[in-house]
Amino acid sequence: MRAFVFPGQGSQRRGMGRGLFERFPDVARQADDVLGYSVEELCRADPGRRLSRTEYAQPAIYVVNALHHRAASPAADYLAGHSLGEYNALLAAGAFDFVTGLTLVRHRAELMGRCAGGGMAAVVGVPQQVIEETLAAHDAAGVVIANHNAPEQFVLAGPTAELDRLRAVFEGTAGVRGFVPLRVGGAFHSPLMEPAAEAFRVVLDSVTFDELRTPVVTNVTGLPYASGGDAIRAVLAAQVIRPVRWADGVRYLRDAGVTDFVEAGGGKVLTSLIGKVLAEDPRTAPWREYRDERISALLRDGVAGKLTACRISETIHAGGPPVEH
Repeated sequence: MRAFVFPGQGSQRRGMGRGLFERFPDVARQADDVLGYSVEELCRADPGRRLSRTEYAQPAIYVVNALHHRAASPAADYLAGHSLGEYNALLAAGAFDFVTGLTLVRHRAELMGRCAGGGMAAVVGVPQQVIEETLAAHDAAGVVIANHNAPEQFVLAGPTAELDRLRAVFEGTAGVRGFVPLRVGGAFHSPLMEPAAEAFRVVLDSVTFDELRTPVVTNVTGLPYASGGDAIRAVLAAQVIRPVRWADGVRYLRDAGVTDFVEAGGGKVLTSLIGKVLAEDPRTAPWREYRDERISALLRDGVAGKLTACRISETIHAGGPPVEH
């Protein structure tokens, strides 16, 4: 089985979407109408370094993810996205049309961008328990684990002053290989985003969601969405303030029998994180990156090779479904 996954904020870069806007001018026009500016120009030239700002980065990523998916049109048994990328997973699953999704993303980005006063930092090299014990031991008020990306890769979110204080603490903690402040506009996926979440609930209430044609694994629980529009609204509102449980979602997909994970776009961030999660289990440790020629054959000039993937050994699930743990 195959899962198609979409990257989120942080994947933006100048020049993204090259070759795609020309192929799908109707999508570009729709995006420009919603946003009030040329998203192609934003992605091509990044004027004023706007792609570093949340209110510009999130819509741009959503549009480019959608273009990559339209170019490939891959068959998938499951869909997932990292944080913002979950909107592209829902789009691919039929929850809403392109314009509705972009409108939601625009509101989300603007609301999250207004919640200043916090920051984020990645901690690499130690398990969750060590991070939680360190935060408790140093009375880190308001700092939470915002991203569970891989077994030993997490992101903290909270007041900037607290993160600055904790840097020396974590750099002196045994096993920590890195404490990296992130260039983001706020403490995403933390309680500091509550004003944004509250306002976004009003936006979500105005949208009608269709039934999903393909299961989408949400970051909020690491499990597939329940059916119905109310369930989607509740998850998308919670997603703004709840941690991204990416690793749990990958574990669910692994245990469901997914053997191919294909990442939209030209990056390998999610492919790398997926590989780290798969490597923790002896059943899925023999994963490898590969280029799926069946998918690449679907792509035309300008976008060939813009998908990366990792594959579990084809023999892993031969003995039946994996045992729950």
